[in-house]
Amino acid sequence: MTEPAAFLNVANSLSGKRWQARPCDERQAQALTQGRGLPEIVGRVLAARGVTEESCETFLNPTLKALMPDPSRFRDMDPAAERIARAIRDGEPVAVFGDYDVDGATSAALLRRFFRALGGDIRVYVPDRIKEGYGPNAAALLRLKGEGVRLVVTVDCGISAFAALEAAADAGLEVVVLDHHAAEPRLPPAVALVNPNRLDEDGAYRTLCAAGVTFLTIVAVNRALRQSGFYNDRAEPDLREWLDLVALGTVCDVVPLTGLNRALVAQGLKVMARRANPGLAALSDVAGVKEKPDAYHAGYVLGPRVNAGGRVGASDLGARLLSTDDPVEAMELAQRLEGHNAERRAVEQAVLEEALERVATEGGRETDLVFVTGAGWHPGVIGIVAARLKERYSRPACVVALEETADGTVIGKASGRSVRGVDLGSAVIAARQEGLLLAGGGHRMAAGFTVAGDKIDALRDFLHSRISEQVSAAPLVPTLELDGALSVGGASVGLVTMLDKLGPYGTGNSEPRFAIADARVVRADVVGANHVRCILQGNDGARLKAIAFRALDSDMGQALLTGRGTPFHLAGVLRIDRWNGAEGVQLLIDDAAPARSA
Repeated sequence: MTEPAAFLNVANSLSGKRWQARPCDERQAQALTQGRGLPEIVGRVLAARGVTEESCETFLNPTLKALMPDPSRFRDMDPAAERIARAIRDGEPVAVFGDYDVDGATSAALLRRFFRALGGDIRVYVPDRIKEGYGPNAAALLRLKGEGVRLVVTVDCGISAFAALEAAADAGLEVVVLDHHAAEPRLPPAVALVNPNRLDEDGAYRTLCAAGVTFLTIVAVNRALRQSGFYNDRAEPDLREWLDLVALGTVCDVVPLTGLNRALVAQGLKVMARRANPGLAALSDVAGVKEKPDAYHAGYVLGPRVNAGGRVGASDLGARLLSTDDPVEAMELAQRLEGHNAERRAVEQAVLEEALERVATEGGRETDLVFVTGAGWHPGVIGIVAARLKERYSRPACVVALEETADGTVIGKASGRSVRGVDLGSAVIAARQEGLLLAGGGHRMAAGFTVAGDKIDALRDFLHSRISEQVSAAPLVPTLELDGALSVGGASVGLVTMLDKLGPYGTGNSEPRFAIADARVVRADVVGANHVRCILQGNDGARLKAIAFRALDSDMGQALLTGRGTPFHLAGVLRIDRWNGAEGVQLLIDDAAPARSA
């Protein structure tokens, strides 16, 4: 390996991004290399992620025993656990009210599997994204009460549902809220509100997603049942067998994979590999996942398919898939979600193209906030489109789908995604408190809201003013952080296998990215709809497979396709490539620059 410094001042990166070395404590890297007998490149990667000699063992072997707190440390956890345990002991009718994304689906499935393991069951209610929107609504909660439900547990929602929970309380329906979104000083009425992002929490576990909060709650409920003698005449369930659901929810909610989250995902992926959940097994088969699943499969293969039901199909399909024990039903649901996912991709592309035209026409790319509106846009894909705009322009982005109501008024349902250093969720909550929104909430990196048509211009101005100072301080020039530079021959199976042991990778523990120096394209073609596949050759004669996803229409994709014999520096991550029983290495290209003028 060579230092990445020689490749950092690339003035002609084909994506317009700046390459920079990931900050690394050289002394710590050397200590890790010498003290634990690690290769130099592995020591650098670990040190760049803040790993020390003292924390190295826990990082390499994250366990729940070492990293999971006592659930009772969270506000309202004991009242929540006791109320749910009492419902289980007394056989009360219980419903779980979930969100329609992966975090909500996994959380709902966790609770349902727990209840069924104890001989009971619960009603799962997931609101229709189009008709009901996000979170608890009074009509649904009162309907559940009318059906005999005595306790509702909300998962991945509820912390901002003031009107709905007030209506439930007035009607005598008890509610326990399990959420992780940003909270306000005032909390809605409920039996208990468990949320690591309550303002009266210490923030130590603020990065937990709803699936993590739900799992900790189940641990607390299980303990309450044990202490009450519930298991004196029955077997106690092994809660670890559902960690595959926690891992899926944690990865897909893009929370930092550090500390407890890292342990939940690391252990959950082991459970997922056993294929004990019929729904996940069926979805893996439909999606063509044949290898041992990792965070990539959870986040980019399984997650989008679970999400697809809530985006363009039936909102509860994901929760139903993940909670069923019937392999036949699981395969039928998985195939339906696969079809919905294909539909989602087509709808997403159409909305994205129109949104890009709006940004270009309205000059939105030059502002602190990319804010676009469109009539007829499908609300189920605007979150993905907002993420694409954020990636393209390196600015927070909000996408608003406009629709006309029965009385002729216009409302906008919106989704926003932010960049590092800009707290979009707080800005949206502040806008709601100013009376600019009908509903809204979120966290630092993502938010959703509903706005009346006549308030859109005022909202845009408010959000601009609210985040402008944060945006000016944030690094808005797109950057790629590099962990080092390699020759083509240095990208070996042995190296990638060793680096795989530092996973799971994700937010907070990013997958190592390297510059591949002075590589010539000896062959390039198009695969799939718009991916560019290459064979690279180094000065030492070694060859390396490479692929640039969704790059056909980009400057980089065209340069690779037409650049046979041209030397490039390429930046990307390395993956094991398994084909016909053989193992090789493939580079997933993030960026490229002509080597001759670097």
